[in-house]
Amino acid sequence: MELPWLGEHCSERTCKQLDFLPLECDACRAVFCKDHIRYDDHKCSSAYKKNVQVPVCPLCNSPIPVQKGEVPDIVVGAHMDKDCKYNPAQQKQRIFTNKCLKPGCKRKEMMKLVCEQCGGNFCIKHRHPLDHDCKGSSHPTSKA
Repeated sequence: MELPWLGEHCSERTCKQLDFLPLECDACRAVFCKDHIRYDDHKCSSAYKKNVQVPVCPLCNSPIPVQKGEVPDIVVGAHMDKDCKYNPAQQKQRIFTNKCLKPGCKRKEMMKLVCEQCGGNFCIKHRHPLDHDCKGSSHPTSKA
């Protein structure tokens, strides 16, 4: 062996593979091969320091703080029972709220389509000044 000081053995007791590109666990500082570097792969006892996950309420989509030693499912359930700001009526919000101002037109659009000349809000069919008989500007509009 030409370079016996190179590499390190995996700290996993069932592996002990000589690895020339060893990886150090950022939680427990032990050296592992690529197959055992994940917290679950080497059953890291210090994983709680780095492997922090914040559960999110499935109803209101807000993050729920979980203290060390608490079960996330129980904490989220308690939040849903007491503190959740979920409003089922809010789910049925109307998307098409921008009503066309052309007389006789009852269409509504998702986005405002404002005429640059008169400033009125119109549907796609009546968005051009010639389509809604625009009276906003004094200069004539082209029919081209």
